[in-house]
Amino acid sequence: MARYKRIEVCRTIFETGMLPIFYHPDIDVMQEVVKACYDGGIRVFEFTNRGDFAHEIFAQLEKWVAVECPGMILGVGTIVDAPAAALYIQCGANFVVGPSLNPDVFKVCNRRQIAYIPGCGSVSEIGYAQELGAEIVKIFPAGNVGGPSFVKNIKAPMPWTRIMVTGGVETTEENLSQWFKAGVDCVGIGSSLFPKKTIASGDWGKISDICQNVLSIINKIKSDL
Repeated sequence: MARYKRIEVCRTIFETGMLPIFYHPDIDVMQEVVKACYDGGIRVFEFTNRGDFAHEIFAQLEKWVAVECPGMILGVGTIVDAPAAALYIQCGANFVVGPSLNPDVFKVCNRRQIAYIPGCGSVSEIGYAQELGAEIVKIFPAGNVGGPSFVKNIKAPMPWTRIMVTGGVETTEENLSQWFKAGVDCVGIGSSLFPKKTIASGDWGKISDICQNVLSIINKIKSDL
C-alpha cells in the first residue's frame, strides 16, 4: 500500500520542481542512488520499469526507503498498461508515470487514490487526461514535441494545467530557465542527472552535489518568476 496520499505526492512534486528518473538491476546501486538524491535534498524519485523482474527490485527498494530515507516518496515510471500499474501499486508505488496515456491505468490508480501522471504530446491528450482526473500531465518527449514554446502555448488557453516535462531536459541553468519560464511545474531528469561514469565509479557524492545544484537553480528561477 502506498505510504503517501495523492495530494501529498503532487504537492511534493510541485515543491521539489524536479523528478529524478533512474533504473539499475542491482538493488545495491539503486539504494546508493536514491540515498545520494535524498542527501542532495530530493524528496520524490521515479524508478523506471525496465528490465526483467524490475518490480522485485522496486519492492525491495520501497521497503528500504521507508526506513533509510524518511520523507522520500518513491514512484514508478514507464508504465504502459493497467496490469503493470496494479503490480507496482501492490509493491508500494506512491505514484505512477507513463510515456503515454492509458485510460485503463487511470481506472486502477483512481480506485486506489494513486497519482497517475500520463505522457501527453498534444492539446487533445492533455485535455483527455484532465477529464480522467490527472492532476499533473507529462509532456513527452518534451524536446521533440515543441520544447518550451509548446508548454507556453498550452498554458495560454489552459492556464490551470500542471505540467511536468521529460525528454530534452538538462541540468544547466539556461535549459532549466527556459522550461520554468515557459510554465512547467516540474522537470523529469534522467541521464544528465546520473552520468554513466559516475554510476560506474560509485561516486555517490557527486550525484548529491548535482541534485543540490539543480534544486538551487530551480529555486532561484522560481523566485525570479
